[in-house]
Amino acid sequence: MSSKRIAMWSGPRNISTTMMRSFGNRPDCAVVDEPFYSHYLEHSGLDHPMRRDILNSQPTDPHAVIADITAAPGSPIRFFKMMTQHVTDKVKTDWLNQMQHFFLIREPVRMLASYAEKAADHQSVYTALNREVDLFEVIKTQTGKAPPILDAQDILTNPQAMLSKLCDVLEIPFYPEMLRWPAGPRKSDGVWAPHWYKSVETSTGFRPPATKHVTLPPGLQEIADACQPYYHKLYEMRLIAK
Repeated sequence: MSSKRIAMWSGPRNISTTMMRSFGNRPDCAVVDEPFYSHYLEHSGLDHPMRRDILNSQPTDPHAVIADITAAPGSPIRFFKMMTQHVTDKVKTDWLNQMQHFFLIREPVRMLASYAEKAADHQSVYTALNREVDLFEVIKTQTGKAPPILDAQDILTNPQAMLSKLCDVLEIPFYPEMLRWPAGPRKSDGVWAPHWYKSVETSTGFRPPATKHVTLPPGLQEIADACQPYYHKLYEMRLIAK
């Protein structure tokens, strides 16, 4: 197998870090955690937790980030956890055809309920889903084929079947090591991990899907309602394991 760059595109609070653990536990894969985060914070001016540490940990110039992403992989697979809201209008997209891609989605109500526990810029969830649809179309046009889309609930319900199917589509081998991993932090985690990754650091595999009904306060429910058309558009095209 020749070297591959794989980008996973996701909104916030969408088992994206769990998926990074899964790929990071492969014997052939190096992972990169949210390479555009510093650029996003500088460009947006948002006061996220650990803002100064994040800005000091990564390049804020998107051209420098892209140069690193498109450099020689250095391992059979280089996996990038990408947050769609981090791709601002300053980030060019003409390099996306140099990679493989897949998209990760989750029901907006659950995304917002989880995000509200960690940060106050709730509108970022809407931005992320809107941008996810845009990037899907850009990548589809550049590569000539629709990238696979996975729903978080499907993965948590049957991780082996969904990951096996994803690996088939990406033309990489499936490894059972993708289903279980040691608890704890990783050197590859972003400096923001102490705030955002506490739950993942205690995990050793995919947890069962959440089934409890979620009720949002009116302001957050309005955002969730606005997100639904974008979510449903992607959900209708999601990968299904047979």
